[in-house]
Amino acid sequence: MKDSCSSVSKLLEKYFDHEVTEKERSLVEDHILDCETCQDGLSLMGRLREAIKNPIREAEEEESFPWVWEKIERGIRLQEKPNYWESFRSWVSISPLFKKKVWVPAMAAIAILILVTAPLLFKKTTSYSSPSVVEYVESQTYNVMVYESEKGKVTVIWLFEGPEKESPPS
Repeated sequence: MKDSCSSVSKLLEKYFDHEVTEKERSLVEDHILDCETCQDGLSLMGRLREAIKNPIREAEEEESFPWVWEKIERGIRLQEKPNYWESFRSWVSISPLFKKKVWVPAMAAIAILILVTAPLLFKKTTSYSSPSVVEYVESQTYNVMVYESEKGKVTVIWLFEGPEKESPPS
């Protein structure tokens, strides 16, 4: 009998919570008809459940939960919302980095860096090619093209001898 008691005692809790299979249920029910120890264990579980449930039921009957929720809701509505500056200040006071006031020199350094680099980033660059003038003169015997840079440093003259004739295809 002791051997069957040990195997059934493992199933008693599952049986009490209605989590056993049909085969396990019939095994436990057949066993507890003859075993007073397992019957006592099952009744102890029932008394324990009731001991836990009774205070909860009593508290639930005494308290009106809709009234509690209405009170909480009213408190939420009446609570003032802080403006953005106050929200920012409270966030800054929470942050450990900002409590040490390390951010003041860091922000000053960043601002100076931005002020120094901004003109360099937005500076207009001029084109390196200077404007130039090209003149082309045609005549019956010679064609001339003159290139001059505007600053006068470079002058190029091309002289073409007569009109070009296309050679016949060979």
